[in-house]
Amino acid sequence: MAHTDGVDRITQQWQRERPDLDTTAMAVFGRIYRLARIAGDEGERAYADFGIGRAEFDVLATLRRSGEPYELSPGALAASMMLSTGGTTARLDRLEKAGLAERRPSPSDRRGVLVRLTPEGIDVVDRAVAAGLARQQGLLSHLSPADQRRLADLLRDALEPHDG
Repeated sequence: MAHTDGVDRITQQWQRERPDLDTTAMAVFGRIYRLARIAGDEGERAYADFGIGRAEFDVLATLRRSGEPYELSPGALAASMMLSTGGTTARLDRLEKAGLAERRPSPSDRRGVLVRLTPEGIDVVDRAVAAGLARQQGLLSHLSPADQRRLADLLRDALEPHDG
């Protein structure tokens, strides 16, 4: 058997106290939660090197992934990040103050605004995403590339009924 961890100890305790329960799902989700928390903390550390947090990274990355001219309406940005427009506004205020994004009037809607990455914002997000990915890859480096792909495939399959 593979080494035991804290999740094993918890499920073993439940098996002792409630042998009628199948704790397999607890073992899976306990580990997913732990790994996600560790990966999130590593990402935060990587992004901090560039003067941003995860919230700001999410905005910058969403704009960068949108393709040139790296510009979206605040509503489209909020929808893509699954945030309220109010939550997006606070993030945009911080990014605009830092010179990483700018708001400008929409050329097609006199009342509308567009959010665009500045050249500095493009540079920061490009370096931050590379640093964050390097940390994520480091967390999985003890697994073979084939095992990493298999894990990604299993997680995709587990999420399939919930994608929508």
